[in-house]
Amino acid sequence: MKTIILTAMQSHAGKTVLTCALLQALKNRGMSPGAFKCGPDYIDPMFHREVLGVAGHNLDLFLQGDKRVRETFERYGGDIAVIEGAMGYYDGVAGTCEASAYALHQITGGAVILVLSRPAAALTCAAQVKGLKDFRADGGISAVIFQNCPKSLASYLTPIMEREAGLPVLGYLPPMEEAVLESRHLGLVTAGEIGAFRERVQKLGEVLEQTVDIEKLLALSEEKGGKAEGRGADREAAGALAEEGRCRIAVARDEAFCFCYEESLRALRCAGAEIVFFSPIRDTSLPDDIAGLYLCGGYPELYAERLSRNEAMRRQIREAVQGGLPTIAECGGFMYLMQSLENEERKAYPMCAVLPGEAFKTGRLQRFGYQYLFSAKDSLLFRKGEKIPAHEFHYWDSTQNGCDLLSEKPGGRSWACGYATKTLYAAFPHLHLDGELPLARRFMEACR
Repeated sequence: MKTIILTAMQSHAGKTVLTCALLQALKNRGMSPGAFKCGPDYIDPMFHREVLGVAGHNLDLFLQGDKRVRETFERYGGDIAVIEGAMGYYDGVAGTCEASAYALHQITGGAVILVLSRPAAALTCAAQVKGLKDFRADGGISAVIFQNCPKSLASYLTPIMEREAGLPVLGYLPPMEEAVLESRHLGLVTAGEIGAFRERVQKLGEVLEQTVDIEKLLALSEEKGGKAEGRGADREAAGALAEEGRCRIAVARDEAFCFCYEESLRALRCAGAEIVFFSPIRDTSLPDDIAGLYLCGGYPELYAERLSRNEAMRRQIREAVQGGLPTIAECGGFMYLMQSLENEERKAYPMCAVLPGEAFKTGRLQRFGYQYLFSAKDSLLFRKGEKIPAHEFHYWDSTQNGCDLLSEKPGGRSWACGYATKTLYAAFPHLHLDGELPLARRFMEACR
């Protein structure tokens, strides 16, 4: 499979903008690219989806494991797979390369393109790039593209980079108003919140076609095609077998609850779920005839007042969860089940009052990153003694985080967290339901 991996030396290098521009340029050429994000990020795949009109997907070696990553990559690669890296190219778990864009490249293959955002140095930058290229013998970095870089500066830097770092420069994306994306506490604002996004990305794609040698880029992707094998026929068979035991699962999806992996939903469907989306902001009742509830993460703190005003929905959810409806509530969904939730101005609003804690703003990241969860007892999703990969990314915290699970970072730090019963998983850590453990199947068994 033709594959392109866009990576960088660090975060905030403009990878998302360049990825969207490239996806649009390939789409304008009549191609059908598949878009992926390395790692656990929820927001960047939303941008990919807005460009292509089809779902973007995550490839997360820590949360999913090698086999599931290979299946996802092969299934959705399209004419050409475009993978947006995370952080710096080699940055992985606990100061290692594990689960990094580099580690993903060992599975997918492909042309690794280094995105450099308007370098403030010339020869020194070339030295840094050469060090990055040579850091691992199988690093695979194939070329450079300058981002947010004026034509004059790109023309000056190109011969230096090619001579000293030994990498071809494919071109540049100049500074453009269309390329400026706003951020907030969890990263970029979502694509759906950006005015005239389709027009903006169309302009980016047209400019990229003029300033980057896309033919050479495509040739590199052909030369260094993907390595993954197998299309996960076992999952399709499992989905067919699950037809006779299907039941309806209510999944929260609106502005407040938008962080959910497409592969998690697919895993639920394969395990027998009929997914029914609903809005805790606007709907006054849960969908009819549901057997389970999934409250994913997102930005409930930005919509605390509107969520609180919807008393009918809060009451229904409280009665359903307390009545034993199998429920997954992670991060934002977890806070929604608490007694109250502070907004950005630190004003607290009543929530569903299923759990005893009060969610409050802290102003900084809390327990950020990959971790493993351990359970001392069997519960809705977990079995005693299992090691469950998870991920946290939030600026809000709770006065009572629960203590049914032990969370341990790969670096050694650990703490108690979460509520895990026969019918409930509620905690800050995000889960991936399409990982190596059969979490989706267990949830659906409880729902049935």
